[in-house]
Amino acid sequence: MKTKLLNYWEIVRSSYWFLPTLMTGLALGLSFLTVALDHFAVSEHPELLVWVYTGGADGVRTLLSTLAGSMITMASVTFSITIVALSLASSQFGSRLLINFMRDTGNQVVLGTFIATFVYSLLVLRTVRSVDEITFVPHISVTVAVFLALASMGLFIYFIHHVSISIQVQHVIASVERELNTAIERLFPEKKSYLAFEYELRNEDDVPEDFDQDAQPVTATHNGYLQSTDTEGLMKLAIEHDLLLRLEHRPGNFIASGDALVKVWPNERFEEGLSEKINDAFILGAQRLRIQDVEFAIDQLVEIALRALSPGINDPFTAMACVDRLGVALAHLAERQIPSGYRYDDENTLRLIADSVTFEGLVETSFNQIRQYGRSSVAVTIRLLETIAVIAAHTHTQTEREALRQQAKMIKQGSDEAIPEEHDRQDVEESYQIVDRILEQSWDSY
Repeated sequence: MKTKLLNYWEIVRSSYWFLPTLMTGLALGLSFLTVALDHFAVSEHPELLVWVYTGGADGVRTLLSTLAGSMITMASVTFSITIVALSLASSQFGSRLLINFMRDTGNQVVLGTFIATFVYSLLVLRTVRSVDEITFVPHISVTVAVFLALASMGLFIYFIHHVSISIQVQHVIASVERELNTAIERLFPEKKSYLAFEYELRNEDDVPEDFDQDAQPVTATHNGYLQSTDTEGLMKLAIEHDLLLRLEHRPGNFIASGDALVKVWPNERFEEGLSEKINDAFILGAQRLRIQDVEFAIDQLVEIALRALSPGINDPFTAMACVDRLGVALAHLAERQIPSGYRYDDENTLRLIADSVTFEGLVETSFNQIRQYGRSSVAVTIRLLETIAVIAAHTHTQTEREALRQQAKMIKQGSDEAIPEEHDRQDVEESYQIVDRILEQSWDSY
């Protein structure tokens, strides 16, 4: 249930309707509150009205009508500017980056403030009375409307500045890198937090020999990207039915209807209705989300770099900026512990085998395509090697260093084949030798 709520909250946060709708509801409540205060002040404490707007009924109608009209106009302008910014971002950075702009709280607050002020002004306007001898002017409510209009003007200025900053490539890259580091901190513990027995049992020897022959596959009932997996719920199911479950996919993978989601062992304990419960633990959607998918943010940075390296754009500086951010994130990841895919219950029994990410796999996801598309660029090639040297200083295991060494070798080999100038190849060779020495020193220090 918690996983589903987090998944729904991530979708809601990326929408343009939730926060403006919430703010409009608050404006509705505020209008009833201030009008009630006006009735109280008129009947009980009229002296309080000296400190607020004291115009007549006709003036109040004109003022509120003007405020309502100007707010809906500003909301329209804001919406138009937002659409232009989204179109520009989509063409320059790729459509997968749109979710970052949609999630921007500042844009949502600005749009919500304009709509909320518009609704508030209309609701207060309907309370103004000047028929025969009955006159009621909501002085306090009008004063609040004026302050809301002033706040809206300030937010409009902020919005223009914010949009002009948010579509700059350096800001976009930095924003994606922050989200990547946030995902790393959320998904990977800083220190090992496993029970002592897991250090001995966490390996393939705990998997039954007849697992593949005797396991019952549970297939997906519909298509989509795996957005998140309720591992806690699957763990409870495995303990309740005395089963061993092996997850065949991890968040970020695309699953077609009929693909195996989980393999259940042993087959004879597979009960009716278990397939539906297992399917409920997997949340599929039309797009990837960052809740449990650390590779999503990496792919976004890689996409920006690849677009920058395309012949039509040819912007190696943007590609190098992406490489720098990927290096920072991988260095951060190297200092943390990637949880094992082998999950045990309190009785030391293996219950769940998850398809976990690895440091080696994330290094390949980060560098493979940039290395392939940028092999003829001397600047990008050297920056890749420099970044690997930075990451190497943070590694703690031989497996991590071997993954970096393999990438450095492929970068070096690609440059030898694609770079025609001898002096350029020598520069790449010098950078490669620095990486090699750092990797050797890192190994000697452990």
